Amino acid sequence: MAIVTISHEMGAGGPEIGMVVAQRLGYRYVDQELISDAAQRYGLLEEKLTHLDESRPTLFERFDTETRRIITVIQTALYEFAEQDNIVLMGRGGQWLLRGIPHVCRLRVIAPFELRVKRIGKKLAGQMSEGVNPRTVTDMVRRDDREKSGRMRYLYEADLNDPSLYDLVINTEKMSIEAGVELIAASAGRADFATTDAGRQIVADRALASQVQVALATSPDTRKYQITVEAQRGVVTLAGTAAMDEAALVARSVRGVREVKTQQLEIPPIPPFVV
Repeated sequence: MAIVTISHEMGAGGPEIGMVVAQRLGYRYVDQELISDAAQRYGLLEEKLTHLDESRPTLFERFDTETRRIITVIQTALYEFAEQDNIVLMGRGGQWLLRGIPHVCRLRVIAPFELRVKRIGKKLAGQMSEGVNPRTVTDMVRRDDREKSGRMRYLYEADLNDPSLYDLVINTEKMSIEAGVELIAASAGRADFATTDAGRQIVADRALASQVQVALATSPDTRKYQITVEAQRGVVTLAGTAAMDEAALVARSVRGVREVKTQQLEIPPIPPFVV
């Protein structure tokens, strides 16, 4: 079987397609559940998680160590769901975080801007049983596009609309939800996306590295330092410019870590002031 990630534009029908795909394939549909699960297991406020999950951090938040911890928690929860396999994962940068994993089918659901505005306006009017200001809806959709794009650039230095991030792009202007579901189900069922032991190991390695990152971002001895983490079959490699002994102790406390290696990086010299 496979993991299906769906990135979508507001009003394009991504969640509707994702839920039906999950039902058709017998997969677990993971959306808000991911945030709720992360909040419960890591003792964080769900409102704060949701905020940083849906928009790019403010300038102040970008320099906040708690922001880094929260974003890492969301990513760790994503990897842990991915380890379970047979899931449909909505958003959260799954197309980037799970890149290079053979059994991940990465999708993008799009539609023309005007059509998406029309759909959202109709949906909101139905919910409120009254007319909706078209300008308000237009601004809402434009803002959502901007936030998603900005968040992708901030977190991964990637373009959300880069076609190389996806295996399949579906335009719902002409393709119905049912047709999109059929196409996705057929693609996910192909041998190209069959789960292998090698694929599972890649997911497990990234999940463990992310768990170590959470531990480092939580520990008072290491949370203010930028330390990169790589994991391979239980062997964790840490690289940073400071607090490496403390980081190694924190990493060893994480379940699943068999060995810890460290790489002390030199701080680049400050260039002389040029008049």
